[in-house]
Amino acid sequence: MSTTPPAKTKLFGRSSWTEWKRVADILRQETVGGMLLLAGAVIALVWANSPASDAYTAVRDFTFGPEALHLNLSVGQWASDGLLAIFFFVVGVELKREFVVGDLRDPRRAAIPIVAAFGGVLLPALIYVLVNLGDATALRGWAIPTATDIAFAVAVLAVIGRFLPSALRMFLLTLAVVDDLIAICIIAIFYTEELAAVPLLLALLPLGLFTLLVQRRVRSWWLLVPLAVTAWALVHASGIHATVAGVLLGFTVPALTRKGEAVSMAEHFEHRVRPLSAGVAVPIFALFAAGVAFGGLDGLVNALTEPVALGIMAGLLVGKAVGILGTTYLMSRFTKAELDSDVAWIDVLGIAILAGIGFTVSLLVGELSFSEGDERGEIVKIAVLCGSLLSALVATVLLRFRNRHYRKVHEKETKDADGDGVPDIYQGRSSSEDSLD
Repeated sequence: MSTTPPAKTKLFGRSSWTEWKRVADILRQETVGGMLLLAGAVIALVWANSPASDAYTAVRDFTFGPEALHLNLSVGQWASDGLLAIFFFVVGVELKREFVVGDLRDPRRAAIPIVAAFGGVLLPALIYVLVNLGDATALRGWAIPTATDIAFAVAVLAVIGRFLPSALRMFLLTLAVVDDLIAICIIAIFYTEELAAVPLLLALLPLGLFTLLVQRRVRSWWLLVPLAVTAWALVHASGIHATVAGVLLGFTVPALTRKGEAVSMAEHFEHRVRPLSAGVAVPIFALFAAGVAFGGLDGLVNALTEPVALGIMAGLLVGKAVGILGTTYLMSRFTKAELDSDVAWIDVLGIAILAGIGFTVSLLVGELSFSEGDERGEIVKIAVLCGSLLSALVATVLLRFRNRHYRKVHEKETKDADGDGVPDIYQGRSSSEDSLD
């Protein structure tokens, strides 16, 4: 009879850690983040329009948190003010990396997508304003169609554009990053109604300590997370939207490597936080932000014929496409800036239409534009969802067509009929060169 004691199973053993690393690696994929975002929105729509819609409303509006700290918030507010700050932290880190070591470091290289981003903000806002002229309350939503959802747009591009030129993806990324920066500035400047100076000044203390620690390459979560949460809470109490705190914290993270470092602090933080952002924060925000009851087909039609909805959908689908394509053309026509030689104008049009996916930030701006209980808030959700879906569908058709073109080019360039390891396209060239010798 064996006397060997039974092996004990560790709750957080090596196998559990390995499984978590696998899950985290999956969540870092752009397509997975986009699909989870879409799943959250679909679940919200189905739940809000099902017989259990009262349960959805009850969960979304359930409040908890310390009132003394201005944090007695509903579940929906915790998602938009709290969890979304994690998403904006990742955005801040990405912006820092782009400005320090990325494409935005060289203004000449990034000039076209930067200017295109501004065109993609100004024209949608102008269209919305023109459609809603005469309604002062509705005009508060002018910024709703100006935003591009980087996670959703890049995920769609990754699914449909395997053979598209890499320069096209970089154009979209740079465009979306600058677009995010503009959206952050709009939220901080135009959607801060009351500013409490004392909490804002106090927020500088944990923000400064966080900056000091990350500059000294301190990675201890038990030091950094409490400081980040404190800075977030104080910014929230100041009246500025709390997601701005996430961006500020992201900007403090060093993007350059020091001697002996394999990766920069910015890369390390993005690697660690992105799974939490893509797998938890953004999908939960979508779950509680996109849940709107259509009221049947008649209710949907009525909502989409409202000026607010028309302005949003026209801004996302038409304003983004024309604004981005138009400014890109003007830049290449009248300045020394030019497109990458691998990119055709029809490709730019596809990316410009794809930039009309304005899900996450558009829904957030919509919440900030209209007070709770205003029916325009529900109309905004419907319009953002429909405008983003239309942009995604139109861009998919166009870019899939272009992807087939580039796939044929790829197959021609890599075809190796005789299996000698040298693509056939080079065979004739090699023979002619040999004959010349």
